[in-house]
Amino acid sequence: MSEHLDPERAFTVGQGLREGFSRRDLNDAMLEHPFHGLRAVRRQPGEHDGLSAGEAQCDRIERAALRFSVYMGSHEFLSHTTAAALWGIPLPLLDDEAIHVSVRAPRRAPRGAGVRGHQLAEHLGEVVEHPDLGLRVTAPATSWALLGVLLRHPYDLVAAADGIVRVDRVAGPRGFVKRPALAALCDLERAIPHKRKGVTALREALPRVRPGAASRPETWLRLTLCDAGLPEPETDVDVYDESGEFLGCVDLAYQRYKVALEYEGDHHRTSREQWNRDLEKHAALTRAGWRVIRVTAGMLFVEPAPLIADVRAALHARR
Repeated sequence: MSEHLDPERAFTVGQGLREGFSRRDLNDAMLEHPFHGLRAVRRQPGEHDGLSAGEAQCDRIERAALRFSVYMGSHEFLSHTTAAALWGIPLPLLDDEAIHVSVRAPRRAPRGAGVRGHQLAEHLGEVVEHPDLGLRVTAPATSWALLGVLLRHPYDLVAAADGIVRVDRVAGPRGFVKRPALAALCDLERAIPHKRKGVTALREALPRVRPGAASRPETWLRLTLCDAGLPEPETDVDVYDESGEFLGCVDLAYQRYKVALEYEGDHHRTSREQWNRDLEKHAALTRAGWRVIRVTAGMLFVEPAPLIADVRAALHARR
């Protein structure tokens, strides 16, 4: 690979020829054809090992977006699920990982294999430059508004918004520091268009948005319990014992009843360090009189009825 060609963003056939590659080189099995007329270094097997399915999906979308950016004109920008993935907004696993590229009317939307083009009116949202990738994308609030027509389950629309308004706590040299939210709740409200397909779903999702959920499953867990008639749990709760000692932060909690709910994602199982931290935290919570209910993907997404019954029984016993 020539030092003048960027393997992350791909290169055109014409660029490859000018760099001294032959046609045979450009058709070598070591190179991918991510889009018509483009070449890129093929990824090695196992590069997604250790990533969750959602993380691997975001990685693929980001790689494809960087590669397609070679083709993008100054009037084009990334949007919909592509922009959402680039911002790190929680998404379900998608049936189609095509790159969404939009233009302002009256320009013609781009077309091609692996590309979904859109024509958006000037008043429909904000376009910015991504601070890390340097790509033109719809702003976080606009990206969420465009998901109203694409995400099938209403919980996923809430989860995406939860991810946007969340203020993350990131470990720093002097303890945890807060990382600003991608947008505020009022930004999401302003981004909802007055007349457009998906508006009803967006308006119904907005009142259910909370700033504390750290992942899509946590939002699903909260909404599943609420829609089963249970009280709404608090999100991202710091727990202290009676002497004021910090015991840990739990995903969801009913503090009054000392009932905590912890979602066990793949990293809780595959990371020995995370597994040990969880054991220590849950042991400390139990000693302090808390009931910890650990939730898996199967319990939440496949058959939630036993989970709902377990939470209901725990609350009833604590009353």
